[in-house]
Amino acid sequence: MNHADWTRVPTLDGTHVRLEPLQMAHIDGLRGALGDGALSELWYTNVPSAKTMTGYVQAALQAQAEGRVLPFAVLNADGEVVGTTRYYGLEEEVPRLSIGYTWYAPRAQRTGVNTEAKLMLLTHAFERLGCLSVVLETSTFNTPSRTAIARLGARQDGILRNHKRHADGSPRDTVVFSIIDSEWPQVKRGLRDRLDAHA
Repeated sequence: MNHADWTRVPTLDGTHVRLEPLQMAHIDGLRGALGDGALSELWYTNVPSAKTMTGYVQAALQAQAEGRVLPFAVLNADGEVVGTTRYYGLEEEVPRLSIGYTWYAPRAQRTGVNTEAKLMLLTHAFERLGCLSVVLETSTFNTPSRTAIARLGARQDGILRNHKRHADGSPRDTVVFSIIDSEWPQVKRGLRDRLDAHA
């Protein structure tokens, strides 16, 4: 493991998806990925609107410059931007990190995109960065996200009450899930099986 791996966003290539370092050039594609805008209207998520997308990307890149996150643009097999995700909560000394700030275009949901993206992100975290654990968090109200995280094979650790705020300013109880290094081989096998089902 190299310290630079914790400061540099890798490019990760799969069959259904490509994860590449987020750049300002992705803004138009991300706006397009919003579709009819319904994603940003869900009060329990923090998906940006078309109007706030530039600030959203700028903030992510600033956080990257400060060593706090590693943000990705998510592209489908046709090279179209279909969403974004990032590593955050970087704790190289453990080592440990979180995966989140993830959202996808409606057309990319319930496809192989999220499964393969998570497989690549987790593989990099455990096998390149040597993580002892990877954390995934979501609002207690975000039932689709909770279900998707559990399907990955992550275990629920607990709920942090009034942990953050939703986009509308209301207090957010956060459900915390994690995968630890000893669980990773089984989780990896399950993700590969699910990915094969999309083939």
